[in-house]
Parts: sequence; C-alpha cells; structure tokens
Amino acid sequence: MMFSKQRIAAAFTSACLMAGGTFAASAQTIKVGIVGPFSGPFAHYGTLFKNGAEAYIASQGGKLAGKDVELIYRDTGGPNPTQTRTLVQELIVKDKVDYLGGFVFTPNAFAVAPLIQQSQTPTVIFNAATSSITDKSEFFIRTSYTLWQVTVPMAQWAAKNNIKKVVTAVTDYGPGIDAETAWKSEFTKQGGTVVESIRMPIATTDFSPFVQRIKASAAQAVYTFLPGGPPNLGFVKAYNENGLAKAGIQFLGTAETDEFDLQKFGDAALGLTTAFHYSAWHDSAANKKFIEALKKRDPNAIANYASVGAWDGMFVIHKMIEATGGQRDGLKAIAAARSLAWESPRGPVRIDPKTRHIVQNVYLRKVEKVDGQLVNKEVQSFGPQIDYGLDK
Repeated sequence: MMFSKQRIAAAFTSACLMAGGTFAASAQTIKVGIVGPFSGPFAHYGTLFKNGAEAYIASQGGKLAGKDVELIYRDTGGPNPTQTRTLVQELIVKDKVDYLGGFVFTPNAFAVAPLIQQSQTPTVIFNAATSSITDKSEFFIRTSYTLWQVTVPMAQWAAKNNIKKVVTAVTDYGPGIDAETAWKSEFTKQGGTVVESIRMPIATTDFSPFVQRIKASAAQAVYTFLPGGPPNLGFVKAYNENGLAKAGIQFLGTAETDEFDLQKFGDAALGLTTAFHYSAWHDSAANKKFIEALKKRDPNAIANYASVGAWDGMFVIHKMIEATGGQRDGLKAIAAARSLAWESPRGPVRIDPKTRHIVQNVYLRKVEKVDGQLVNKEVQSFGPQIDYGLDK
C-alpha cells in the first residue's frame, strides 16, 4: 500500500506529540540517543563518542542535574543518510528520547534535520563539520568544529610565513568542499595562489596518483582534509613514500594527525603542521580532568577531538536538562544552550547564540616526540575563532 509524504509526515508528527504527551507521567530518567558508526571502517568514532559521553556522566556522579540518564546507542555503520534517518525516527518515536547526540558524517546530519525540527528534539553534533548543518534546524547545537573555523587561521598563518603557492587536496564530500572553499577564499585574500584543487573520492585507498600530482605542481605546500581513520593513514603514508617532504612541499592540515591514529604514523609524522581546536597535550586543569575521567572509565580510551566533542556535548545536554528541570521542552532547552560559556578541555569556549555553533581557540600544532610518544604540540594560539562559513 502506498502512502503520500504528507500522510507519513502527519503520522510522524502525531507519534511525536504522543511521545511528548506521555513524558510528564513517565519516570524522570532522561533518554539520550547517540548516533554514530559503531561498526565498519569508522567504528572508532562510536567508541570515542561512547567513552566521552559516559566519562562525563561518571564525572558528575552518574546523574545529570539530579536525573538518571539512559544512553541509547545506534549504529549508522558510516555515511548512510537513509539508515540514519530510520534510526533517528525510531529513537524519537519508539524510544522517546529527550535529546540526541553524535553524528560523524554531514550527510547523516542533513538527513535527520527535518525529523528533529518536527519533533523539537535538541540535537548536539559531536563531530560533523560542514558549516551549514546548524542552518538546517533550529534544534541543532554543535560542540565539534567546522572546516572554515580551523582553515581560515591556518591560511592566514601560511601567507604570513611566505608560503605563496599551495595545492588543496580534500575528500570529495561536504566538509572537504568546505575546507577547499575556505582555503581558497582566505589564502587568495592574503595574496596566495592555489595552483591546483584536488578532490579525492571518499572510498579512496590509493593516494599515490594524487600525491604525484601534488609533487608535480611546483607548490610550496599542500593543504589537505580527510575524514579520520584509514584515509588519514593512507594519505600521510603516500605523502612520505612519494618524497613530498623531501621535495620541500610542506604538509598543512587539520585533524589528519588525530591522536587516535598518531602513534601508527611513526616518525613519518614528525614535523607535520596542523591547525585545530584540540590536542591531548593541551596543558590545563580541565584537560587533565577530562583525560583522568576517560582513563578511569577505560584505561585504553583516547583523548581526541571526537571524545572531547562528546564530553562537551554531554555538558551542553546537562545544562539543558538543568534549564528545563528534566521536562521535555525543546525550545527552552535550546534557548538555554545559546548562552552557554565554559572551560572545556580544549580551552575557553562558548556557544554563538546566532549560529548555535561553538566558538573556540584554534591552535597551530606540530608533531613532536615526547618521552617516546608522538604528540600534537601546540606552538601558537590563534585565539577564539567563529565559524566563518556561516557568515558566507
């Protein structure tokens, strides 16, 4: 039997209203659905989300604003918008979650925007980094970063350090295109030249043809963006094996030296330069507390941008629960989140009330070896950065 989109939407709305109507009579356990890849090549993100979220709740004595919290995990397997939409609809209608968090890939976040807008479910983005995500629903809040946010200060730094010609090499999907656009916009504004723009399919495993093009370009540097996991390892390996470093082509990136993969690179990573909002080596009391909480939960847990995105995401959910007294009120929860400012493990942060995106310091980092371990050493702070992409 065929159903129209209007009838499906009406049924979903009705289910959402029934879910909201039964909440007041239910127990005061707050349900949070966390959506991410828990299987497949990007499964480490699911583990990082889980560790960060559970460590935060444990650090608060197991309750948030005096309420028990149930975390409900759902596995997208990777970039899969259709599957993600189905999972989120089940979380809202069947599981009756009060909040949502997670989301690694931009297409998955885009796919659920109509559902969260309709159900008024506050949703905290722990990772997905395309600027326009928060434009898609007023119930999105982001505690990760965007490519514009970390790319603009890196482009300014490169220009100030006499880098005149650059190749961009990015994965061909939302964040990669944002990274390429941001670099071109700012670097050319600073007087630099982008000699070639390379877009690499998300399923790429052999990066040699791309790095050969970079080597032949006569560029002084390559600015790159790839999703975390196997692509990072493959690109950096090809960068070194094809002699780009020896040819004097500097590596400029963002999350490519992520702590999850960093030790796997070996000494090939030494000297790689990135601009990013978090390093596990960040020297602050808040970061020490974060890492201790992670390790207490799981001695093998890794402090990186995804686990800190989940930790701060749960802080935001904590404050929304506090503001609403544990009642389901999406508008009141989002209003409270817009005014938040706190000391994160990454440094001082706040939510931009207009964009609902995090404002944070971005740091210039270089890979160094300390006590036999590779670390992302912060060598300069660019200060607080907004999401420049949402101003375009």
